[in-house]
Amino acid sequence: MSTSAFEKITARRPRRTDARRNYEALLAAARDAFAEQGTEASLEGIARRAEVGIGTLYRNFPTRDDLIEAVYVSEVARLAEASERLLNAEPWDALVAWLGSFVEYVGTKHVLLDALNRDSEVIQNCRTVILESGEPILSRAQEAGTARSDADIQDVIRLVAGIAGVVYEDDDQRDRVLGFAVDGLRPR
Repeated sequence: MSTSAFEKITARRPRRTDARRNYEALLAAARDAFAEQGTEASLEGIARRAEVGIGTLYRNFPTRDDLIEAVYVSEVARLAEASERLLNAEPWDALVAWLGSFVEYVGTKHVLLDALNRDSEVIQNCRTVILESGEPILSRAQEAGTARSDADIQDVIRLVAGIAGVVYEDDDQRDRVLGFAVDGLRPR
């Protein structure tokens, strides 16, 4: 994974312990509020949920868009970290697990999906991080002969993003549909 792209998307995180704690609390509160109420959730409510003042929220995130973008970035960073943890797993199992993480990430972030269509540098860097975190997982499965050699990471992301963007009756149905798609990645 390109260190520079990952560093660019995580560069805004504060260095001081107390400031970082507040920043992370705000991200967690915003993530939950956006999931429950959409991106128009009250910023004052998010600050209360994070147990910080509204001034702390605005100091870290001057606009609502800045907060939405930061939540998106933090989720992309978590997906990249999952990729790092999977690099030593069995190739096919690692691919299936990473794709499951991707579907969970996108599936629980419907309110943030609009950010995927933005042309900002941060969103472009996030796309790079997603692709670069999935590429070695897919390549290992292809080298082991457990994944189709004609698929590239962009193909796989598009396939799985389509699955993630649908509302399911429950997690079991989502996992079953993902299984159908993942089976299509096996060599013929």
